[in-house]
Amino acid sequence: MLTQTSFQGKLNKTEDLFIPFIEAGDPTPKVTIDLALKLQEAGADILELGIPYSDPLADGPTIQRAAKRALDNGMSLQQAIELIPEMREKGLEIPVVVFTYYNPVLRIGEEKLFKLLEEHGAEGVLIPDLPHEESESVRELALKHDIEYISLVAPNSEERIQKIASEARGFLYCVSTLGVTGGENQLSSEVTDFIRKVKEHSPVPVAVGFGISTNEDVRMIRDHADGVIIGSKIIRLVEAEVENLKDDSKRQEALDRFYENVRELVE
Repeated sequence: MLTQTSFQGKLNKTEDLFIPFIEAGDPTPKVTIDLALKLQEAGADILELGIPYSDPLADGPTIQRAAKRALDNGMSLQQAIELIPEMREKGLEIPVVVFTYYNPVLRIGEEKLFKLLEEHGAEGVLIPDLPHEESESVRELALKHDIEYISLVAPNSEERIQKIASEARGFLYCVSTLGVTGGENQLSSEVTDFIRKVKEHSPVPVAVGFGISTNEDVRMIRDHADGVIIGSKIIRLVEAEVENLKDDSKRQEALDRFYENVRELVE
């Protein structure tokens, strides 16, 4: 039995989860807050808040462009975390998982990171380039600060699948394919066998990400996993409205179009 955490306290269900990803500061910090609220309105159960990084190894060109836009705005790890209380003040109630590479964590310091996450109301953290075998100190700090450390498992994890899955907390991020995010034609029937194997060992919901860009993809994943994670497609929807989102007079209509497009994707 997992210890009750603030993450679990905010998560209203453990099946049919919709977990979107947005980049903090893209296209502006204020708009990031608006997008988070629109995603919650569109049915998001958990928000992945990406930290812009100049060398995002797991991210394809779409999220790389979003990171550049955010970095050009001066967005940092600490500033991104400081957006979370503003989201809460405006009505965001779902858990927020901060998605960051390890280099920014190293720069700010592990202990300081988890203090900031706890103080600013984050519920989870995900570090895709930190191998499970090297994450013990980070996982211990997470527990100390009531933060869920979200693990990833990929098709090439092989004999490590059981260990990673059995130690998962919050939810388990199941990577549907090898390679970077945002690619085309990445989903295959082999994914279902992989998901089944992961679910056999996971005490928490299994959510699948990478390569999910259509309603058909979403429906396929829902048939086999507990949740769907959508990153590049969400960012492309933001990117299509970037100039309008930065314009005060056009922002609300752009947010409404964004909402409608997200609903079409996940309904």
